Amino acid sequence: MVSVVFWIGNIAVLAAVLVVGYFVLATRRIAMEAERAVPPAGDFVQIGAHRIHFVEQGQGRPILFIHGLGGQLHHFRHTLFSRLDDQFRLVALDRPGSGYSTRPAAFDGSLMEQAELVHRFIEERGLDRPLVVGHSLGGAVALALALEHPEGISGLVLLSPLTHLEGELRPEFKALYVRSPLLRHILARTVWVPTSLKYAAQTLDFVFGPQKPTTDYGTGGGGLAGLRPSHIFATSADLVAIERDLASIEARFEEISVPVGVIFGTADRVLDHRLNGEALVGRIRSLELELVEGMGHMPQFVEPQRVEALIRRVAERAFAAQSDKA
Repeated sequence: MVSVVFWIGNIAVLAAVLVVGYFVLATRRIAMEAERAVPPAGDFVQIGAHRIHFVEQGQGRPILFIHGLGGQLHHFRHTLFSRLDDQFRLVALDRPGSGYSTRPAAFDGSLMEQAELVHRFIEERGLDRPLVVGHSLGGAVALALALEHPEGISGLVLLSPLTHLEGELRPEFKALYVRSPLLRHILARTVWVPTSLKYAAQTLDFVFGPQKPTTDYGTGGGGLAGLRPSHIFATSADLVAIERDLASIEARFEEISVPVGVIFGTADRVLDHRLNGEALVGRIRSLELELVEGMGHMPQFVEPQRVEALIRRVAERAFAAQSDKA
């Protein structure tokens, strides 16, 4: 009897090892293919322990773009750069761990930490009071930047921004909400990448819906870059870190004095436009809110002309105000 139990136990352990090994190899294969499809597109700058990947295009007053949860710099480079590089110096970065930027172990990704790193990036790259464009979670980082370093920016444009904590985590995010860094590392190197690939269509429907993803989102839009362990680890860590600072940021919106433009779709499935958009009215002094009927969470892909127009309007106000002060 003891020998039977012993052999059953050994077989179970062997089966578990084989399953884990399969997922490790599958993750490596998928990640290698993703890196071939979407290689680094720009340059790198060292900021402390961070190696930040960024792209730059155009001449003129600077505009800095900050992507959202699980995104990367192609969300702007692919959709907006060719529309705006006639007049502006456009810079987009990969936030720590996302895309090809590194994420030091000591960096937990709180909104204030991310905003501080962006501020250091602005100084390192010599961006003179840029207009800052933030999408989704990047909008929350942009708001933190405006609160902590108002002297360093000219204004904000927020695309479907995260501005308030919701009462309950949405079901689509629960699988990535892992508090333990160790467990997060294990999942990122085993099951998360193959699972993300398997359910990619459902994820894109959630993020883009009710519109369809652009046909070249995987390569031109950089979507395939998310199928890498470091990227998906950062996505989980950023998700967990949101609750650390967002409530304190919410409480300080009245302090924001720079011009702010916000665009939100009324059919956004990721963030509630009423809680995260309309709730800003009356709290931010120089606010322009544009609600787009029936639009989802990705305005830079599905309504790039509207986003371009909003950026140009806010840029005109923001840079004019800085010129007046000078």
